[in-house]
Amino acid sequence: MIDLYTWGTPNGRKVSIMLEEVGLPYTVHKVNIGEEEQFAPEFIKISPWSKIPAIVDPDGPGGEPISLMESGAILIYLAEKTESSLLPTEPRARYSVLQWLMLQIGGVGPLFGQAHHFLKFAKHDVPYGKARYKGETLRLYGVLDVRLEESAFLAGDDLSIADIATYPWVARHEWHQADLDEYPSVKRWFNVLTMRPTFEAGMKVPFLN
Repeated sequence: MIDLYTWGTPNGRKVSIMLEEVGLPYTVHKVNIGEEEQFAPEFIKISPWSKIPAIVDPDGPGGEPISLMESGAILIYLAEKTESSLLPTEPRARYSVLQWLMLQIGGVGPLFGQAHHFLKFAKHDVPYGKARYKGETLRLYGVLDVRLEESAFLAGDDLSIADIATYPWVARHEWHQADLDEYPSVKRWFNVLTMRPTFEAGMKVPFLN
């Protein structure tokens, strides 16, 4: 039974979707980042950077427990642990997945996150911040749309951890002031994934009410 430490953020929901996809049992531990529970000493032992998500797998490599932070690393770990097709072993297919996963980690996550901050949560109006990060976010929607015009999923014809990583961020498209009708291939991809029971279940973790 994997212990998942999470909250209702895009990064947190990447891992719950992944756990649903690979069918591993897990226990959810809510880490309320609004109440700064991520800075509790017991959580820092698991996630030294005080960020969710994190996992503890009592049956890690060699049968020994392992704790992991950083959602991208966790997705790779879970895919390899379960020998899942979500991260292929064939080199070309594998690197296709990894490059789109890294785009999410290095581009989609940071830029969409800044758009969230300036467009929704900033205590003061910062026109430059709004314009810059909304513009960069919409540019990334365009990149995704071009890619998804030529393939069913981000890395090719099959679902992968790159899609799992990106979907929860696109799920907040209204926060980005992004109209998915302007990105028809992203919209098609988003709707396909929204209908998957594993994605639906993973997006509900943790229940916040």
